Amino acid sequence: MREHPISIPRPLVKLNQWFIVLSVASVWITGAYWLLLLPLAAGLSGLLFRYNPIMQLGKRFLTKPLSSYIPEDWDQQQFNQKIAVLCLFLSYLSYLLKWQTAAYVFTGMVFAAAFIAILGFCIGCFIRFQWLQFKYRRQRAKS
Repeated sequence: MREHPISIPRPLVKLNQWFIVLSVASVWITGAYWLLLLPLAAGLSGLLFRYNPIMQLGKRFLTKPLSSYIPEDWDQQQFNQKIAVLCLFLSYLSYLLKWQTAAYVFTGMVFAAAFIAILGFCIGCFIRFQWLQFKYRRQRAKS
């Protein structure tokens, strides 16, 4: 039996993406880089404890049963979340160390990936697909 859900309703995934986009935009506008800790903490919580507070809050506002929404693959979303958490952590660390260029690069990467995903193309999905294809081809070549 699986330990985790097979899918996540798309509106909850979109909510999490919007939260990341708006948090990064707020940092750029205000300079308050501590705001990065909010999506970072939510993402870490989702990865470590399978409890993303942003999605849990959003779940309260869904009007239909969860199964009636377009599903997003759990494993894919976990992969995407790992990339987002890494970029958010590196951007926060860069701000702490006063490495402004690195901070903008990492916040720009997570902002772009989340915003492009909102628009319909998942960069993390593409990366994961290419990685799985690479592993498959390598395994086939060995046999």
